[in-house]
Amino acid sequence: MSRKRRSYEAGHRPKFLVVIDDTPECDRAVYFASRRAGRTGAGMLMLRVIEIEDRAPQWLGVADIMQAEQREEADAMLARFAARANGVAAITPERIIREGDPTTEITRLIDQDEDIAVLVLAAGDDKEGPGPLVSGLTKSAGSFPIPMAIVPGHLSDEELDAMT
Repeated sequence: MSRKRRSYEAGHRPKFLVVIDDTPECDRAVYFASRRAGRTGAGMLMLRVIEIEDRAPQWLGVADIMQAEQREEADAMLARFAARANGVAAITPERIIREGDPTTEITRLIDQDEDIAVLVLAAGDDKEGPGPLVSGLTKSAGSFPIPMAIVPGHLSDEELDAMT
């Protein structure tokens, strides 16, 4: 059971949560959330989840180096998308890096931050479907703790401007 949302109570501010991944449509989610946050006076939170692979004890040194490299890449990616959000709507998103299963970490973050009001995802527009994250999370949409906004990946900046 998720904690009560407090986004609109005194001392709180609603946040749009965007999951930053390697998909081309990720920019669409960032653009949409930036515009909505800017227009509504909300905040924006960007989450990058590093998926952990099995780390055999004999390879711990190598695993530590790989983990450090993944964190550097994640931080660079978050910085790039934060700059995009700032350019789109003059906002500075919070940035979080977590390790683990993306669905688990998204749910955990929502439970921990009671100001997160909407999860924004972008759906791919190719033949393989909307993408694993959208597919996985929408299966639990009926019991998900907050609303999800799914942005079609083919929409242009101009089309999203008209909606936001």
